[in-house]
Parts: sequence; structure tokens; C-alpha cells
Amino acid sequence: MSLARPLDPDHDPLLVGLERPGIDPERRRGRGAESNTSGRFERLQSIPFDDGWESLDELPPFKTEVQAEKAKVIITRNDSPDIAFDRSINPYRGCEHGCVYCFARPSHAYMGLSAGLDFESKLFFKPEAAALLEKELSASSYRPRTIAIGTNTDPYQPIERQHRMMRDILEVLERFNHPVGIVTKSALVLRDIDILQRMAERGLAKVALSVTTLDRRLARAMEPRAATPTRRLEAIRGLAEAGIPVGVLTAPIIPALNDSEIERILDAAAAAGATEAGYVLLRLPLEVSELFREWLLRHYPDRYRHVLSVLRSMRGGKDYDSTFGKRQKGDGPYAWQIGRRFEIATKRLGLNRRNLKLRTDLFSPPAKAESQLNLF
Repeated sequence: MSLARPLDPDHDPLLVGLERPGIDPERRRGRGAESNTSGRFERLQSIPFDDGWESLDELPPFKTEVQAEKAKVIITRNDSPDIAFDRSINPYRGCEHGCVYCFARPSHAYMGLSAGLDFESKLFFKPEAAALLEKELSASSYRPRTIAIGTNTDPYQPIERQHRMMRDILEVLERFNHPVGIVTKSALVLRDIDILQRMAERGLAKVALSVTTLDRRLARAMEPRAATPTRRLEAIRGLAEAGIPVGVLTAPIIPALNDSEIERILDAAAAAGATEAGYVLLRLPLEVSELFREWLLRHYPDRYRHVLSVLRSMRGGKDYDSTFGKRQKGDGPYAWQIGRRFEIATKRLGLNRRNLKLRTDLFSPPAKAESQLNLF
């Protein structure tokens, strides 16, 4: 069995917690995480090791498994002061894109699964999402505000081709004249351009494509099953040409790995038709810290110390600081420099000249409209 490179945590404080072996590369081909440690809520923890009988070599590769999840509600609420939306929809749990840095990975622990390989290979979809959405929007107490989709896992990940959760959800939102903002890494969003175009004409929809790097090699290693950078830029162009407001999210920015690309990403996105832009500094909550460090040590061992050193200088000496207002942008001189570079580039390119506010005044539950007509 092929194991991770030898580590010496006793002599390197940056490597503490990374002494366990990784999963055979042949078994995790096309995946982002290096390991699959048991969920943090499990009573028993297990790690793979070679017992001399080559039993690990006989295990099959990780395959994508999808099962239905019985959801009671579909709109998730939040009161976080540092994000621009108070409600969101996540039609899927887990994400096949396999982005190693994904801050949503720890949520798989609530299913008794690992934030590692389980997160990108054991997925859940919510078959009643559209019906639940229609029910919740029809409630007399409901007050419309923009619903964000793609905030936790990508709604256009590969399994969407089969399950079409997003298509069904958008059909409901269009019928109710309800505003929606979508974030994705997938060019599959172009499949729904007909619905999005009609909604955009009424000021009800906008989309942001997350572009982490223009380097296909880095993207392949870091986001193994997401669309290539070129395909994401093509998606921006396609949406813009259809009249759909589209932005670019340069996220996450990883010091000493992709932060040198900020201006080039913004240049390319603006040329493709993006009118808005945003960025988020790398976030490493809970299990994500260990997973990212494992990945970094395997793929970029020469940059390992430098990346973590700079990142920690923006996180108060830690891998992550969850403080509202700091968790997205970081703190300190290096974080300040990233912010100024982003501001200068967006100003030069004419991005963010206006922050498009989607309309809520058109909201009208179909049942209510039908009952009004019946009066006549």
C-alpha cells in the first residue's frame, strides 16, 4: 500500500496531528481529501493501516454513493452579521467536487460520516425540496428576501445532472416571483439559463461563479471534480450574454498558493462579462484544518511552512479565527494588503460599481393570486 510521506511531529510543531497514514492514491483517484477519519461525534475512531496482509490493497476505490434525505424544511435561516443573506437552500449534503478546502466538510459529522473522503463520496439529496419550498413560501407569515443557494455545498455538482433538484427549485421560485442568488463552480448552471434569464428580466436572479485559480493543474489537485477554470469563465460569459447579472468570487484566497492570481482572475472574469466581485480568505474550521494540511504536505511540501505561517499571521496565530467580521477576510498587514489589491483591481476594471439588489415587491404566491381572481 502507498502511504503518506513520513512525518515527524515531535520535531515540527506544524505537523502535529498529521502522523496517520493516508489512503492509497489509487483508491481515492479523483478525490480531494487524503484521508477519511471517523466523524468527530463518533465514539470509536478508526484509521487505516497496513497489517502486513495487504488487506488495504484489496479494498475498492471510493465511489460516489447517493441517498435520499428526508427533510422537514428546506429554507435554512441564519442571523450571522457578516454575511449578506438571512436564508438559504441546500438541496444536497456533501459535494462531489471534492474541494479540499471546503468549509462545509465538518457538517458531514452530523450524519455520522467523515469530513474527509466521505464528504465527497457519500452524498445526500432532498427529493421533496421543491414541494417543501412551495409550502414554506405559501405560508401567510412568510416575508420575501433573497434566498441564497450554493452557500454550503454546490447546487450544480455532478449529481445534479441526474437529480435536477436545482431545476425544480428554480421553477418554484420563478412561479412565486421570488428573488434568488446562486453561487457555483459549475458550468452546469447554463442548463437553467432559460429560467434564470426570465427571472433576471424581472430583477429576480443573479449568479456568481467561484474561480479559485486559472492554473488548471492547481485546480485539478485542489478541486478535482469541479469545472475547469476555462469552463467557469465560459459560464460567466454565457450568463452575461443572456442578460443575467453575474459576478465572480475569488475564493478562497490561499496565501503563497493562489493569492498572486487575484488580479488575473478579476481581469479574466471582467472580460467575460462579470460586473461584481468578492473574495474570501481561506477558512479552516474543525476537521478542515487537518485535511488541508495533509493535502498541502502531499502536493506542495516545499510551500507547506510558508503557506501556514502567512495564513496564521492573518488568523491571530491560529489556523482559523471564527470571529464575525474576521473569519471572511482575516486580520493583520497581509490581510490588509490582499484587501487593498482587491479594491484597486475591482476599481480599475469597473467591478462593483453598483451592488444589484434583487426585487422582493413582485413576490406573489400562486394560490393567493388564484383566490383573488376567483373574487371576480
